[in-house]
Amino acid sequence: MLWTVSNTDPRRVAVVCHPHPLFGGTMHNKVVFQVAKTLHELEIPVLRFNFRGAGLSEGKHDKGRGEAGDVRAALDYLAKEFAAKPILLAGFSFGSYVGLRVGCEDSRVTELVGLGIPVDNSDLSFLAECRKPKLILQSAHDQFGSREHVEALYERLPEPKALVFVDAPDHFFAGKLPEMGHELGQWVIKQDQ
Repeated sequence: MLWTVSNTDPRRVAVVCHPHPLFGGTMHNKVVFQVAKTLHELEIPVLRFNFRGAGLSEGKHDKGRGEAGDVRAALDYLAKEFAAKPILLAGFSFGSYVGLRVGCEDSRVTELVGLGIPVDNSDLSFLAECRKPKLILQSAHDQFGSREHVEALYERLPEPKALVFVDAPDHFFAGKLPEMGHELGQWVIKQDQ
């Protein structure tokens, strides 16, 4: 678990979920780091953690089932450390698949950010019932979430919602992490207006 705190009385706190651990995903992933850095710059305390079996975490990969429990444990920790503060949940790739599902169900989570949503090979239809503010940030050339499939899913989502495509060459926003961070920051700022 990696904890970044710059503000002891923040407006909100955040948890960030990482990509698929069986393909090298950890809390140190560049996209996850950029998300945490952007939120930290907005004085939002950020919690990054490794799913079971990733990095130095105990356990083994559980195809999203046990990892949902990992997200709940992270939310419990944040809720204890920052009682009554709203929680923003962000997830990248596999982290969006697992994290957004939990975030939609958990009343402590008030805002959702899905980055590189793997809509081509994952069922994200649960988002069609989620009425929380949500941002989908996607590479324009994501090999796991094509523009066509992302736009089709987005059309079915209830408001409030936002969709931003970053002109990056791949799933990992290569060469465009600052632009991705800027779009995230602008959306968070807009939520406070």
